[in-house]
Amino acid sequence: MTDLSDIGPPPPRDPERDRAEREQLMAAWQPPAGWRRISAVNNSLIGKWYLLTAFAFFGFAGVLALLIRTQLAVPDNDFLSMRFYNQVFTLHGTAMMFLFAIPIFEAVAILILPEMLGARDLPFPRLSAFGFWCFAIGGVFVCGSILFDAAPDGGWFMYPPLSSDPGQTGIGTDIWLLGLSFIEVASIAAAIELIVGVLKCRPPGMRINLMPLYCWYVLVVAGMILFAFPPLIAGDLLLEMERAFGWAFFDADRGGDPLLWQHLFWIFGHPEVYIIFLPSIALIATMLPALSRAPVVGHSWVVLSAIGVAFLSFGLWVHHMFTTGLPDISLGFFSAASEAVAIPTGIQIFCLLATLLVGRAKLSVPLLFAGGALAVFVFGGLTGVMVAVVPFDYQAHDSYFVVAHLHYTLIGGMLFPVFAAVCYWYPFVTDRVLSERLGRWSFWLIFAGFNITFLPMHWTGILGMPRRVWTYAEEMGWHGLNLTSTIGSYILAAGIAVLAFDVLRPKGRQSPAPADPWGAPTLEWAREVPRRPWGIRSVPVISSRYPLWQQPGLANEVLRGEWFLSDSPDADREMIVTDILDARPMFVQRVPGPGFVTILAAASLGAVFILATFHLWLAAVLAGAVFLVATLRWLWTGAGGLPSAPTRDCGRGLVLPLYASGNGSVGWWAMFITMIGDSTAFAGLVFAYVFFWTLHGSFPPPGTAPPAAVTLWLGTALLAGSWGMLVAASAAMSRRVVALCCCALAPLPAGAGVAVLAGAAWSAGLDPTRHAYDATVWVLTLWIGAHVAGGIVMQLYSWARLLARHMDADHDAELRNTVLYWNFLIVQAAATFALIGLFPLVSGGVP
Repeated sequence: MTDLSDIGPPPPRDPERDRAEREQLMAAWQPPAGWRRISAVNNSLIGKWYLLTAFAFFGFAGVLALLIRTQLAVPDNDFLSMRFYNQVFTLHGTAMMFLFAIPIFEAVAILILPEMLGARDLPFPRLSAFGFWCFAIGGVFVCGSILFDAAPDGGWFMYPPLSSDPGQTGIGTDIWLLGLSFIEVASIAAAIELIVGVLKCRPPGMRINLMPLYCWYVLVVAGMILFAFPPLIAGDLLLEMERAFGWAFFDADRGGDPLLWQHLFWIFGHPEVYIIFLPSIALIATMLPALSRAPVVGHSWVVLSAIGVAFLSFGLWVHHMFTTGLPDISLGFFSAASEAVAIPTGIQIFCLLATLLVGRAKLSVPLLFAGGALAVFVFGGLTGVMVAVVPFDYQAHDSYFVVAHLHYTLIGGMLFPVFAAVCYWYPFVTDRVLSERLGRWSFWLIFAGFNITFLPMHWTGILGMPRRVWTYAEEMGWHGLNLTSTIGSYILAAGIAVLAFDVLRPKGRQSPAPADPWGAPTLEWAREVPRRPWGIRSVPVISSRYPLWQQPGLANEVLRGEWFLSDSPDADREMIVTDILDARPMFVQRVPGPGFVTILAAASLGAVFILATFHLWLAAVLAGAVFLVATLRWLWTGAGGLPSAPTRDCGRGLVLPLYASGNGSVGWWAMFITMIGDSTAFAGLVFAYVFFWTLHGSFPPPGTAPPAAVTLWLGTALLAGSWGMLVAASAAMSRRVVALCCCALAPLPAGAGVAVLAGAAWSAGLDPTRHAYDATVWVLTLWIGAHVAGGIVMQLYSWARLLARHMDADHDAELRNTVLYWNFLIVQAAATFALIGLFPLVSGGVP
């Protein structure tokens, strides 16, 4: 790492040098032209595609919402059939939650975060592209099912036992389970990219306490995704195994319990509400300083409150299960937690309001939408406090009161801020500005239409109208309120249409927008007009929270190329990687450019999920083989390997290495974060085992012998031996032959260990279709087996890289990452051994 106090003065201004540097940057960062443009990986393009695709799914879900409201406008309506209505409301909730609310956060972050951090891109641009294509393919697969009368119709929550019976819900449930599991790959990929980006790609000097609030929120929310999404993936796995193969997880007659799904789903589902809300608050917190001409009041309190909301959100999942018959002590705890989350949420709201009060705000369209967001969300939060009270929830549960509350929190907490952000960052993306007149029209139509739609639903729910009903009788007395809501929904749609028209209409005759039309303080506005594919012109040293306000002349210095990496003599895409706390420069990372391999990887992985939906197992295996080959090709042709030179002169006397391994590299952190998420999914399976243990008086059930502990110990010991050989290879990198032999031999005990573990379950006569115990033991065994298979591939890949001399004692990042993967794998294997081998010996039933 480098001491920034040694940085020299900028070079003298030279137009010829500036022109040459720009040509070098263009050669490195220019995306392909024509049809090959789809192979681009630039964050500016991927973020824009992500954004447009998410809004396309939003439009699709909005049309479905209008169909729902049209059906409910009058009593005894037959505008939609009951079957089609069930498909419509299921896909509406699914698309809004999984294909818009969360992807829009990732899209905006991919688009603006790099330049807000003074970086050229995110650390893994191909991973961003891979995530986008997974999202697009999976979304089209799930939403397109409605065109073939095969859409899911069990609700966006997909509760068993109806959803676990293929005869009840048909193939639509499989499309939902496998399609969304594929989409969740995109969400987790984006979370990994964003966490590493915020931690390791900040500009020199931007200590962690100087990060913009948006970066803090991105870090918090991406971390929440790592802990919230994997339990749902675990639940999807269990439910699909029951549907496809008859394994007993949710069938009460075979020792299962449908409530297990509710636990796993809402461990994801309630944090998801805050995964949606927090990035939107971040957008407002980022816009407000520019719109009010004042720094955010209580910056540190806002950060701590966001972390507090994230922490508390994982203790709220039973908030959705108050009527399921849980013990009173559980209801009291989760009710208190549901009330407590209002405290850090309120702190954030009051800090934003205080910023408006101390500033000199000028009314603008982004400020209108931001103000509307705060008003609507606060109202939704008040009804949230109401449904957190158990007696009231007993009355309002599964009524239209909850529908109203949900939409006030989600639309107020997410949609209004997103529309504000569209208006605010539109010049940043397009070099044009939106119409102030059309923007005001769209806001008031949206604000009025929203309240006319959802405010009456509170009374509809109080009058007893249940959620998800297809139609209702006139004597119920709900028709006037429902007709009002339907009229409001069309006004809301008209407002969104006005905004969409303004965004999409041609603006070729409009003059380019100023570089910083809002007088904003964050780095993304130190931009060139017209926008360049390399993003920020040079990477500056940052010493303040609002650099464009508090570091005079910084924007011009950046644009003149007076800071770091102002050139690219080898036409490489380069970024400065800094340390986590103090943002001291560590090394220069060279990231890969465009390539079709990410599209092939996403398409082949998508084919695995899609083919498995239709039980075309052989074709799915072949698609999996293509995915494996594409992934290996992706890794092999990346920007890793031995650098062309040991160091890079970044300008102004800053000379940095071109390589790092271990916990200094971004790849190590990506592996670490990935395995944290993976371990969370594994914890979901452990939760299932413990849940069944508490449910049954005897677990294993009478007449069932657990796998032999000695055999399980042997299998685990063999896996540990494989891990030990990898560790030995890493320690022996200075002796190349020894390292090669260790990597080549490590797969042998790994494969033997998996065989022994599977043999233990087989020898015990466990039949996963007979009882939940058998099924849980087998799914844990298969989990370890699948991970060992991936670990063997990584071992062989490391061996091949050594053999090809792409690694040596000083350049061993791939091997260290493989060792890190196996560190987590051995912990999971040991936990599995303890759970299914030792736990039955020491447990005597329910404690």
